[in-house]
Amino acid sequence: MSGRRAALKAIDWMAFAERVPNNQRTMFNNLKTRSDAIAAKLASLPEKPAVIDWNYYKTMVAKAGMVDEFEKKFAALKVPEPVDIQTATINNQEQESNKNAVAYIEASKARIGQYEQELEKFKSMIPYDQMTIEELNEMFPETKLDKEKHPYWPHRPISEL
Repeated sequence: MSGRRAALKAIDWMAFAERVPNNQRTMFNNLKTRSDAIAAKLASLPEKPAVIDWNYYKTMVAKAGMVDEFEKKFAALKVPEPVDIQTATINNQEQESNKNAVAYIEASKARIGQYEQELEKFKSMIPYDQMTIEELNEMFPETKLDKEKHPYWPHRPISEL
Protein backbone atom coordinates (compact mmCIF):
# COMPACT_ATOMS: atom_id res chain seq x y z
CA MET A 1 0.00 0.00 0.00
CA SER A 2 2.85 2.39 0.70
CA GLY A 3 4.02 1.79 -2.87
CA ARG A 4 0.66 2.99 -4.08
CA ARG A 5 0.77 5.88 -1.63
CA ALA A 6 4.09 7.03 -3.03
CA ALA A 7 2.64 6.95 -6.54
CA LEU A 8 -0.09 9.44 -5.65
CA LYS A 9 0.56 13.03 -6.57
CA ALA A 10 1.09 15.42 -3.70
CA ILE A 11 -1.17 18.45 -3.73
CA ASP A 12 0.49 21.85 -3.51
CA TRP A 13 -2.05 23.45 -1.22
CA MET A 14 -0.31 26.84 -1.21
CA ALA A 15 -0.46 27.13 -5.01
CA PHE A 16 -4.03 25.86 -4.92
CA ALA A 17 -5.00 28.44 -2.26
CA GLU A 18 -3.61 31.30 -4.37
CA ARG A 19 -6.06 30.45 -7.16
CA VAL A 20 -9.17 30.17 -4.98
CA PRO A 21 -11.44 33.24 -5.09
CA ASN A 22 -12.46 34.80 -1.78
CA ASN A 23 -16.10 33.78 -2.17
CA GLN A 24 -15.03 30.09 -2.39
CA ARG A 25 -12.52 30.16 0.48
CA THR A 26 -14.89 28.28 2.84
CA MET A 27 -15.37 25.45 0.33
CA PHE A 28 -11.60 25.28 -0.18
CA ASN A 29 -10.97 25.04 3.58
CA ASN A 30 -13.57 22.26 3.86
CA LEU A 31 -11.93 20.38 0.99
CA LYS A 32 -8.47 20.70 2.54
CA THR A 33 -9.73 19.56 5.97
CA ARG A 34 -11.46 16.56 4.45
CA SER A 35 -8.45 15.68 2.31
CA ASP A 36 -6.12 15.91 5.32
CA ALA A 37 -8.46 13.68 7.35
CA ILE A 38 -8.56 11.05 4.61
CA ALA A 39 -4.77 11.21 4.16
CA ALA A 40 -4.24 10.81 7.91
CA LYS A 41 -6.63 7.83 8.01
CA LEU A 42 -4.85 6.24 5.05
CA ALA A 43 -1.44 6.82 6.64
CA SER A 44 -2.58 5.19 9.89
CA LEU A 45 -3.56 1.95 8.15
CA PRO A 46 -0.90 -0.77 7.85
CA GLU A 47 0.46 -1.65 4.43
CA LYS A 48 -0.83 -5.24 4.72
CA PRO A 49 -3.72 -6.42 6.89
CA ALA A 50 -2.96 -8.38 10.02
CA VAL A 51 -2.39 -12.11 9.41
CA ILE A 52 -5.15 -14.34 10.70
CA ASP A 53 -4.01 -17.09 13.08
CA TRP A 54 -6.10 -19.97 11.77
CA ASN A 55 -4.55 -22.46 14.21
CA TYR A 56 -5.85 -20.44 17.16
CA TYR A 57 -9.37 -20.51 15.73
CA LYS A 58 -9.10 -24.28 15.01
CA THR A 59 -8.42 -24.89 18.67
CA MET A 60 -11.14 -22.53 19.89
CA VAL A 61 -14.03 -23.40 17.52
CA ALA A 62 -15.84 -26.59 18.49
CA LYS A 63 -17.30 -27.51 15.10
CA ALA A 64 -14.71 -29.40 13.05
CA GLY A 65 -14.03 -28.23 9.51
CA MET A 66 -15.71 -24.87 9.94
CA VAL A 67 -12.43 -22.95 10.31
CA ASP A 68 -10.92 -24.87 7.36
CA GLU A 69 -13.89 -23.87 5.23
CA PHE A 70 -13.52 -20.20 6.27
CA GLU A 71 -9.79 -20.35 5.59
CA LYS A 72 -10.35 -21.70 2.04
CA LYS A 73 -13.00 -19.07 1.33
CA PHE A 74 -10.81 -16.31 2.73
CA ALA A 75 -7.85 -17.47 0.60
CA ALA A 76 -10.08 -17.54 -2.49
CA LEU A 77 -11.45 -14.08 -1.80
CA LYS A 78 -10.08 -11.47 -4.20
CA VAL A 79 -11.23 -7.91 -3.66
CA PRO A 80 -11.20 -6.11 -7.01
CA GLU A 81 -9.35 -2.84 -7.04
CA PRO A 82 -10.67 -0.15 -9.34
CA VAL A 83 -8.62 0.41 -12.45
CA ASP A 84 -7.33 3.94 -12.93
CA ILE A 85 -8.68 5.04 -16.30
CA GLN A 86 -8.80 8.78 -15.70
CA THR A 87 -5.15 9.65 -15.01
CA ALA A 88 -4.15 9.36 -18.67
CA THR A 89 -7.09 11.56 -19.72
CA ILE A 90 -6.25 14.14 -17.05
CA ASN A 91 -2.58 14.16 -18.07
CA ASN A 92 -3.58 14.68 -21.73
CA GLN A 93 -5.87 17.54 -20.72
CA GLU A 94 -3.07 19.06 -18.64
CA GLN A 95 -0.64 18.90 -21.57
CA GLU A 96 -3.25 20.41 -23.89
CA SER A 97 -3.98 23.24 -21.45
CA ASN A 98 -0.25 23.88 -21.06
CA LYS A 99 0.06 24.13 -24.86
CA ASN A 100 -2.92 26.51 -24.95
CA ALA A 101 -1.41 28.60 -22.15
CA VAL A 102 1.94 28.87 -23.96
CA ALA A 103 0.16 29.86 -27.19
CA TYR A 104 -1.89 32.45 -25.32
CA ILE A 105 1.23 33.89 -23.67
CA GLU A 106 2.97 34.18 -27.06
CA ALA A 107 -0.09 35.87 -28.59
CA SER A 108 -0.28 38.21 -25.60
CA LYS A 109 3.37 39.16 -26.00
CA ALA A 110 2.70 39.97 -29.67
CA ARG A 111 -0.31 42.11 -28.69
CA ILE A 112 1.77 43.87 -26.03
CA GLY A 113 4.34 44.72 -28.71
CA GLN A 114 1.61 46.19 -30.93
CA TYR A 115 0.15 48.18 -28.04
CA GLU A 116 3.59 49.55 -27.13
CA GLN A 117 4.06 50.71 -30.72
CA GLU A 118 0.67 52.43 -30.64
CA LEU A 119 1.53 54.00 -27.31
CA GLU A 120 4.78 55.39 -28.74
CA LYS A 121 2.79 56.75 -31.69
CA PHE A 122 0.38 58.52 -29.31
CA LYS A 123 3.20 59.86 -27.14
CA SER A 124 5.03 61.32 -30.14
CA MET A 125 2.05 62.92 -31.89
CA ILE A 126 0.94 66.52 -31.69
CA PRO A 127 -1.66 67.22 -28.98
CA TYR A 128 -5.17 66.79 -30.35
CA ASP A 129 -6.25 70.37 -29.70
CA GLN A 130 -3.31 71.68 -31.78
CA MET A 131 -3.90 69.45 -34.84
CA THR A 132 -5.27 70.58 -38.14
CA ILE A 133 -7.85 68.47 -39.97
CA GLU A 134 -5.17 67.25 -42.38
CA GLU A 135 -2.88 66.17 -39.53
CA LEU A 136 -5.80 64.42 -37.84
CA ASN A 137 -6.67 62.56 -41.05
CA GLU A 138 -3.02 61.61 -41.50
CA MET A 139 -2.67 60.24 -37.95
CA PHE A 140 -6.11 58.58 -37.92
CA PRO A 141 -7.13 57.62 -41.48
CA GLU A 142 -10.48 56.28 -40.26
CA THR A 143 -11.58 59.87 -39.48
CA LYS A 144 -11.19 61.02 -43.07
CA LEU A 145 -14.54 61.79 -44.70
CA ASP A 146 -15.63 59.62 -47.59
CA LYS A 147 -16.93 62.12 -50.17
CA GLU A 148 -18.46 59.36 -52.31
CA LYS A 149 -20.45 57.90 -49.44
CA HIS A 150 -21.33 61.23 -47.76
CA PRO A 151 -21.03 63.98 -50.40
CA TYR A 152 -22.96 66.60 -48.41
CA TRP A 153 -21.60 65.98 -44.92
CA PRO A 154 -22.48 67.43 -42.36
CA HIS A 155 -25.69 68.29 -44.21
CA ARG A 156 -28.19 65.80 -45.54
CA PRO A 157 -29.33 66.00 -49.12
CA ILE A 158 -32.77 67.46 -49.79
CA SER A 159 -34.01 64.05 -50.95
CA GLU A 160 -33.51 62.65 -47.42
CA LEU A 161 -35.44 65.45 -45.70
